[in-house]
Amino acid sequence: MLRVLGLGVVAAALGGAAPPQTVPATPARLPVEAFAELPRIDDPVLSPDGQRFAAKISGDGKQFLAITTMDGGKPRLIATGDVDLNWWRWVNDEWLVLGIGEEIQVQGEPWYVSRALGVNVTTGKYQQIVGRDAAQNADDVIWTARDGSARVMIAYQTSIYSNEIGFWPKVDEIDLATGKRRTVQGPRAGVHDWYADGDGVVRMGIGISEDGRSRRLLYRPGADTAFRVVDRAKRNESRLTVPAMFLRDKTKALVIEDDEGGYSALYELDLATLEPGKQLFASKGHDIAGLVRGGDGFSYLGVRVEEERPEIRWTDPEMAAMQTAVSGLVKGARVEIASLSRDRSRAILRVGGADAPGAWFLYTPSDNVLRLIAENSDAIGMRRLHPVRTIRYKARDGLEIAAVLTLPRGKKDKLPLIVMPHGGPFARDSETWDWWTQFMADRGYAVVQPNYRGSSGYGTPFTKKGEGQWGLAMQDDLNDAVKALADLGIADPARVCMVGASYGGYAAMRAAQRDGAKYRCAVSYAGVSDLNRMLGHQRNFLFSGSRTDWLREQAPDLKGVSPVNFPEDVSIPLLLMHGEKDRVVPIVQSRVLAQKLKAASKDVTYVVQKEGDHHFSRAEDRLEFLKALEAFLAKHNPA
Repeated sequence: MLRVLGLGVVAAALGGAAPPQTVPATPARLPVEAFAELPRIDDPVLSPDGQRFAAKISGDGKQFLAITTMDGGKPRLIATGDVDLNWWRWVNDEWLVLGIGEEIQVQGEPWYVSRALGVNVTTGKYQQIVGRDAAQNADDVIWTARDGSARVMIAYQTSIYSNEIGFWPKVDEIDLATGKRRTVQGPRAGVHDWYADGDGVVRMGIGISEDGRSRRLLYRPGADTAFRVVDRAKRNESRLTVPAMFLRDKTKALVIEDDEGGYSALYELDLATLEPGKQLFASKGHDIAGLVRGGDGFSYLGVRVEEERPEIRWTDPEMAAMQTAVSGLVKGARVEIASLSRDRSRAILRVGGADAPGAWFLYTPSDNVLRLIAENSDAIGMRRLHPVRTIRYKARDGLEIAAVLTLPRGKKDKLPLIVMPHGGPFARDSETWDWWTQFMADRGYAVVQPNYRGSSGYGTPFTKKGEGQWGLAMQDDLNDAVKALADLGIADPARVCMVGASYGGYAAMRAAQRDGAKYRCAVSYAGVSDLNRMLGHQRNFLFSGSRTDWLREQAPDLKGVSPVNFPEDVSIPLLLMHGEKDRVVPIVQSRVLAQKLKAASKDVTYVVQKEGDHHFSRAEDRLEFLKALEAFLAKHNPA
């Protein structure tokens, strides 16, 4: 049920107008269950008419896709079975399209297969978007109608064999309401991705070699003209000049390209010459993260940026005014416009911050009122916990590194430290709510999340500095964070552990094997221990040649920087946790290392989560992990 909140109530709930005593300088520890909760709502998207929203909701420790009406009716759960729900998108007021995926065995090898599914949110009727002839990749919805009909266009494969034309996707248009379909673009050898403009005209294709090592761009100005190759690229060469959006003017588009400093920015693009023109938007010292598209398919409302935190810089005057209005309603918290109805008469807002899980609100500009949809955490509610800020320090070679620092509220001197590298590694951390870091801060630890060289968001030259540096200079950047915080008096350099997942888990393993003298312990969740084995795993994916080339560029000496090959060098206690249903990093990466460490009589704790995946999709797995983490840290690096 939606609940109307007065503006003063909202501000007080978030701490902006609350009296000081409501936020103790040294708050009591919250139970571990508070941090293991799944968010009540994840990624809500309003229907075009603003009467419903689609979102993942949590219940009984799991997540489900649900359609919720704004009048407070019971949500309709959308059953997807035991498959991954990867995305969802409204087509019109009645129809939703979902992207799902699962791992199956194909000729004795694990393959990840994707599909798209239409759902009528009123009747619950399902509509298969692709036929039984669909092969591995069949969820690429490249266009949805904007006239109120239920038409979509989807590109999909019909064969898994590269010597057959069906290996290369065709494009069909289907009306979800009637089931009628027609092919609008047949398969073309070498073209793996198709793109349509706002009117549903397929105007661009990305050609790619079977091994993924070379690409080409095909373009046509309209449906009555032939495609021609307008750009080519190979690995280690310049990127293809791919339009980010077609404009109403058929001769113009938008493109995201690097500026002179190597930071991505938004430019006009002349489609006749494929030359970028006027710069339309840039975020100084940072890459931009993409566009917020307008409802007509030919315009954009704003640009996504991630400087210290993710934000949208609205370029549309009406949206800029709405952002100013909603930000003025709430003090002491960040307000994000997450979704809009077609006519902008309703918006879903996320209100919170890096120190608060926050809540979702419905906003109606006509009365300037926020109505609570749901708080993300039952246990924490609208409270603000431990402060988060961005710091910068110099690595040993002088490179500036940005890092996110979380400190226990009311504490700042000589703290036990957790170094927590992000996964990816082509990713980055920023000032957002993080249940891991807040839990460890709640237990008395300072937590630093360095955006080491090779991270995304800081320009192409910074990313390239990570090439060949897995487990080497990238690892040094993490160690240098310890020195920087010790020099500031924040951290006790004799009480440091490294904790991470995925690539961050690899870094934690590497710290235990290479830099044990600097750390008391290390924790890896779903980490990679054997890069050669990971190389073999990637050969099961399409265009694996490009993938393996990339990994070899990041770590030319795969064996030399793989912790699994040096169990005798591990000199500190190590906690390894991994889910058996991890489809990103196979559990064998932790299992084999644990076996070798036990054989070498090393201090290793190995925990298998039978239902666990790579993303902590279940509250039960989060809780088990946090309890194991808490016990391990209390034993080896007590706060």
